[in-house]
Amino acid sequence: DRKGLYAKARAGLIQGVTGVSDPYEVPKNPELTIDTSAMTPAEAVQEVFLYLEEQGYIV
Repeated sequence: DRKGLYAKARAGLIQGVTGVSDPYEVPKNPELTIDTSAMTPAEAVQEVFLYLEEQGYIV
């Protein structure tokens, strides 16, 4: 990451970083899931935009 938060968390300098000092919790009912192993980054972005349009968040 650009700010080096994960390196700082692994070194014990900061706390509360998801996946290092705080557990990652899988959402029980996600509104949207993107399988990034099955599509390109551009396709994943398109899926997100389509979902946001369908939900009325963007026009």
